[in-house]
Amino acid sequence: MDEQPSDLVIARAARPRPIGEVAAELGIPADLLVPYGRHVAKVDLAGIASLGARPRGRLVLVTALTPTPAGEGKTTTTIGLGDALRRLGARTAICLREPSLGPCFGVKGGATGGGRAQVVPMERINLHFTGDFHAVGAAHNLLAAIVDNHLHWGNELGLDPRRILWRRVLDMNDRALRSIVVGLGGPAHGVPREAGFEITPASEVMAILCLARDAADLEARLGRVVVGLDRGGRPVTAADLEAAGAMAALLADALAPNLVQTLEGTPAFVHGGPFANIAHGCNSAIATRTALATAEWVVTEAGFGADLGAEKFCDIKCRIAGLVPDAAVLVATVRALRHHGGVAKETLTRPDPEAVARGLANLERHARNLHKLGLSVIVALNRFAGDSEEELALVERFCRDRLGIEAVRCSHFAEGGAGALDLARQVRALVEAAGVEGGSTFRPLYPDKVPLWEKVRTVATEIYGAADIAADRVVQDRFAELEAQGFGHLPVCIAKTPYSFSADPSQRGAPSGHVLPIREVRLAAGAGFVVPICGEITTMPGLPRRPAAASIRLDREGRVDGLT
Repeated sequence: MDEQPSDLVIARAARPRPIGEVAAELGIPADLLVPYGRHVAKVDLAGIASLGARPRGRLVLVTALTPTPAGEGKTTTTIGLGDALRRLGARTAICLREPSLGPCFGVKGGATGGGRAQVVPMERINLHFTGDFHAVGAAHNLLAAIVDNHLHWGNELGLDPRRILWRRVLDMNDRALRSIVVGLGGPAHGVPREAGFEITPASEVMAILCLARDAADLEARLGRVVVGLDRGGRPVTAADLEAAGAMAALLADALAPNLVQTLEGTPAFVHGGPFANIAHGCNSAIATRTALATAEWVVTEAGFGADLGAEKFCDIKCRIAGLVPDAAVLVATVRALRHHGGVAKETLTRPDPEAVARGLANLERHARNLHKLGLSVIVALNRFAGDSEEELALVERFCRDRLGIEAVRCSHFAEGGAGALDLARQVRALVEAAGVEGGSTFRPLYPDKVPLWEKVRTVATEIYGAADIAADRVVQDRFAELEAQGFGHLPVCIAKTPYSFSADPSQRGAPSGHVLPIREVRLAAGAGFVVPICGEITTMPGLPRRPAAASIRLDREGRVDGLT
């Protein structure tokens, strides 16, 4: 394919429609918009309920293979498919997460798609947008301040300073803040104790924002947040500290979904931003429900590979929000398959059919996992210049002959929606055929009543290919404690490396027979799930040797340069 301009150059050349026109396409009246300039708006929460009586749209999940250094294009596929469905005459909306500043300045350099498949305004979405991330950080850290203030003023609730669970957050990769000591400097400065920071997308407040039904549910969930244990081992909540109301007030504007558009003018809700390796990895339920109430087709994505994002989308978001997906698109590339077939990063652009054949085990595992969740699957085969016809045909034959699904070649990165028309036609035909046969067969992986330990074991063995799970006695006792406290019905949100089915990121392809090590287990009572932390995963990333920040600056006209 011919070389094309950078993502930023393409985004700046776009001529977006006024946001009122974008909203009108979905039947959202102007009086429900809270504009943030000409091309961004929030949809007023008070009016969203009036949209709910319309027929529900079709919901398509975009997920992917296990991530590789080359990148697979999950976000671009979500955008390209949405643009293509709109080109076919369907009223379409896209639902994406908001970018985190940490990855933007760390590795990614931006997270609004790429090439001809982007959401705009690119710089604004990537760098502060409507302030939602800042609101989440403020609400989270307010609660942290209230906890330490409570300790300072006598600790009426008897919080055990050694068992405080609520850390602080920052939307930046900063490994130096993972473990800290607070309260130093004498009695006037608080009670000394160990503490630490997590990145804002890992905050339980972010998860709550993304799973709350409305403002009342938001405050109720915030009140259920467990900040620590008292000296008798009993949970102490944000409601006990009378903090939930003020936290909800900080989040009042952030709870409303953000409306923007693609380069082609397709409406896009970009709202919420939990990571999928350490949180549940999906955009807000409010945005998704708003899209389903206003569009015939809704295309959304879940973070990282299907073992993390898609599983959590199904077992957490859909379970809590009452959503039923109609189909899944599994994004694959020849380069990713080469990687999982053992090819080094430096040679990923060279044709290697044998490596592709070996790497197909990763695609097969993800496709079969999606079938276990009752989802009909189509593979979106994103094309790149170094792909050989032999390799592309190999993937198509494998999908058709071994998996019984179609692999559709896509070129939306270079061509926009026109490059995903075949994919859109296949998705539409698949969903419509399922409707004739009785509708979606979607089902979560496990029922609510299964004990927490068995839920983790089910995900590990059924999705990750593990032989079993393992944890020391302290962690096993914590599982038992959560069951005794009445949290056993909650789903599990497993935090692990996104780069392998195992907890070892060096294990490519489809490793089997491994044991998933559970290092710690955390309760997110407000969000409504339990978080087992596995292997070496951390909830506060660090910056790489040369961060993307080194290439980001203002140009001579005062515009942001270096975002990709």
